[in-house]
Amino acid sequence: MESEFVQIYWTCGSLDEARQTARYLVEKKLVACANIIPWIESIFPWNDKVDTVQETKIIFKTQTALFNAVKEEILARSKYEVPEILMVPILDGNQEYLEWVAQNTAPVR
Repeated sequence: MESEFVQIYWTCGSLDEARQTARYLVEKKLVACANIIPWIESIFPWNDKVDTVQETKIIFKTQTALFNAVKEEILARSKYEVPEILMVPILDGNQEYLEWVAQNTAPVR
């Protein structure tokens, strides 16, 4: 089942980076909303050791057709060498909210 709407998860290294990128994506109508979770702790292997770092998690709401444009903008702005960018389909939800997402994102061509 193809989903018209998605959430995009992105993790970055600072609250400032999250705010700047989120504001840009909203202003460009690539996403309707960005939820920023300021401080998460991540544990992961990197360069042959296990790292523990404080990061910021962002959840974007947008149309499925805009995913690649959002991903490219994140990749262009991310300070991480290998940023987490995940697309999760929204299979159902409050129809009024989903209509709001559609109205506040760029028309899909």
